Amino acid sequence: MNDPILIWGAGAIGGILGAYLARAGVPVLMVDIVEAHARTCSTTGLTIEGPVEQFTQVIPCVTLEQLEGQFSRIILAVKAQATEGALAQLLPHLTADGYVVSAQNGLNERVIAQHVGAERTIGAFVNYGADWTEAGRILFGNRGAVVIGEIDGTIQPRTRELYELLQIFEPDAVLSEDIWAYLWGKLGYGAMLFATALSMDSMTANFADPTRGPALIGLAREVMRTAVAEGVDPKPFNGFDPAAFLPDASDVAAQTSLANLAEFNSKTAKTHTGIYRDLAVRKRKTEVDPQVGVVAQIAASHGIETPLLSRLVTLIHDIEEGRREMSSETFHELTKVLA
Repeated sequence: MNDPILIWGAGAIGGILGAYLARAGVPVLMVDIVEAHARTCSTTGLTIEGPVEQFTQVIPCVTLEQLEGQFSRIILAVKAQATEGALAQLLPHLTADGYVVSAQNGLNERVIAQHVGAERTIGAFVNYGADWTEAGRILFGNRGAVVIGEIDGTIQPRTRELYELLQIFEPDAVLSEDIWAYLWGKLGYGAMLFATALSMDSMTANFADPTRGPALIGLAREVMRTAVAEGVDPKPFNGFDPAAFLPDASDVAAQTSLANLAEFNSKTAKTHTGIYRDLAVRKRKTEVDPQVGVVAQIAASHGIETPLLSRLVTLIHDIEEGRREMSSETFHELTKVLA
């Protein structure tokens, strides 16, 4: 395949991937909805900054209106709630034998497979810390786990090719025969991250606060219970130990995982989640429905109750719509559920 890799969404995730691949000489084209960002990336270059590495890389980047041609490899890196809209736009640009890789949070591989076919869908798991700060600038706060895998559990030549490309960015990337195990693990961790965005406090402060521990642990337990019902055995990463939140796990194991997450997040320049930035800085909708809400829906299909996840979705919506402020009091609305 000699055509460029098309990265659909040049924000925190897609922009960093594009910058590293382009710097290594891999042909890349990015698409973004922010015209100023696309123009800057293509002219003076995209600046990656932060403690991991700092460099500026010129990368061809266009808006949707400027995009022409078809591509055999498309990396989808948009917000989860934008997945269906993006798929409708990218399908005319996907070759008949091409595939789409989801470099997103959530279970978007399921949505992508419905639109392009399961055989043309590849899963990816990313946990590095990054923030889009302004047009042409992205903060690379910390390295984190990166995993690639086919959604049917096979390993194909195209999967190995992608794995080698991801190693350009993350030398410790993993080629997995069970990408769903990582995606469900991220959902458990992600539910806790949404809870940290209920207040103005950092991720580390949330994970280290013993008064918030019970609610955080409860959220992860609801997700892990659902994963087990789905026949998934979630994998650990970056301090998050799914086994510590399984039904038969002890409170001590769960508290140890929280301590490990506090330690991991204490070392990043990205002190708050992208969810926090959506609410406090960019004043826009979060991914709470396709990330947290969808787990509650899947749980319900198994007859599993998820009072904490359901309350979390409501609280995030309250903040999005101006009915509540981000505060410790809002966080402890979750704690009240446990009572």
